Amino acid sequence: MRANLPRVLTRPAAFLAPLFLLIGCVTAAPDLERDVDRVLTANRGRTIAVAYYDLRDGTSLLRNERERFHAASTMKVPVMLGIFEAVSRGELRLDQPVRVRNEFVSILDGSTYALEAREDSDPKLYELIGQELPLQELVRRMIVRSSNLSTNIVIDLIGAKRVMELMKQIGAHDTQVLRGVEDDKAYHAGMNNTTTAYDMMLIFRALEPSRKLVDVLAGQEHRKGIPAGVPPGIRVANKTGSITAISHDAALVFTPDGGSYVLVVLTRGFKKEKASQKAIAAISKAVWRSKGIRPNGESSIRR
Repeated sequence: MRANLPRVLTRPAAFLAPLFLLIGCVTAAPDLERDVDRVLTANRGRTIAVAYYDLRDGTSLLRNERERFHAASTMKVPVMLGIFEAVSRGELRLDQPVRVRNEFVSILDGSTYALEAREDSDPKLYELIGQELPLQELVRRMIVRSSNLSTNIVIDLIGAKRVMELMKQIGAHDTQVLRGVEDDKAYHAGMNNTTTAYDMMLIFRALEPSRKLVDVLAGQEHRKGIPAGVPPGIRVANKTGSITAISHDAALVFTPDGGSYVLVVLTRGFKKEKASQKAIAAISKAVWRSKGIRPNGESSIRR
């Protein structure tokens, strides 16, 4: 089985050259800039990074886009890209069986560690330890349920180094994927996965041509960030990520008039995740409102 991969995964330089030229060349409307800045101003004392890019006309809006954040579970998107890239080369198959296990090696000292079901958003997978599941099912759970156990199993198949090489190919130079999840020794030693809003925008731009990758993300079960800022029924392919005082969301949003855009909002410093989700949803709503989409799906904005 071969995945339907975007050209960026096989010929990144040719694909990304025009993307770099477009980003920042067409600035967002003043109303959108004002609305996004209001959200940032209302949350002084917290760090909010925004990267928005319209895939049809190149309109963009960037705020703190190069600020580095702990990637939390957004790192699972680069891992998914790595798996699909390996599938495209015939090195893996999406239907190949993979044993579910719960023993992993710390990148700090080579000691072993295990994950706890109570700390995972997909605890039912732990009931299947010792059994085999298709690779595509583990990838799906890694994204739509943000399964930590799936993530560690999947990243071991290709290695963090391979994921990092792929990120460099697509221009995401500030994204660092060092390890799987819950490697506490590495975490306390500062060996963490990091990203920026700008890099995450490039990553979502890279995967947009692939229907298979978008379909996985569109099955996301965590919808209180960017999806909460658009009307019901709008197709949103997103990935969230959160740890203590960190809350992110990155998405492809598809408009009824046939357009689409990437929106990434990374946050740090919110004491309650509900407050960060509210800020992310407010920025998402501002971007959607700037589209001027009428109820019939047509845009009121002249292009």
